[in-house]
Amino acid sequence: MATDYARLTENLSRFYDFTGKVVLFIGAAGRQLLDPATPARKLIAVDKDAGALLKLKADIVSKGLQDSVEVVGASFEELTLHGDAVYFEFCLHEMDDPEKALIHAKSLAPDIVVYDHSPGSEWIYYGAEESKVARSFAVMEEFGIRRRQTFNAEQRFANYTELLAKVRPQGLLAIERAQRFAGAAEIVVPMSYELDLL
Repeated sequence: MATDYARLTENLSRFYDFTGKVVLFIGAAGRQLLDPATPARKLIAVDKDAGALLKLKADIVSKGLQDSVEVVGASFEELTLHGDAVYFEFCLHEMDDPEKALIHAKSLAPDIVVYDHSPGSEWIYYGAEESKVARSFAVMEEFGIRRRQTFNAEQRFANYTELLAKVRPQGLLAIERAQRFAGAAEIVVPMSYELDLL
């Protein structure tokens, strides 16, 4: 396991109470830290990755949650549904225009919860995402953060091959940076991340 996902999930549940709310879950087709079984009134899971959404749908059906979870295959920019909270899970920094995304989110719900990497995290250096994270962080600062909590964890890999498989999708720069671990075993990379309520 690269990092302790159970801990990340616990951080989320302590930071914001989703109970009884209609939640627009953006980036839902990745590894879900917001459990579909959370006691939200309705969870609307949104992602443009159709293949990954199929897996999410199967998981929802297997848990008998199809009445409280709706899966929507669309890009966030196209979304017109409204709720109590928009929740971005490690995806705001990936958006082409984070400012536009937050403005759109505010038109859909009064609360915006962002779970993402912190600027300066060593892990985002190896993922070659420093500029993306800095950009989304600056946009959130300008937008107005009502509450923030920062956490520290570690990304752990048994060997260089495992690390390389994780960073390869991020491109050549990430691959080049990871080469410093070539031949290493039991690799540990510090990762800082945060939860923000806007």
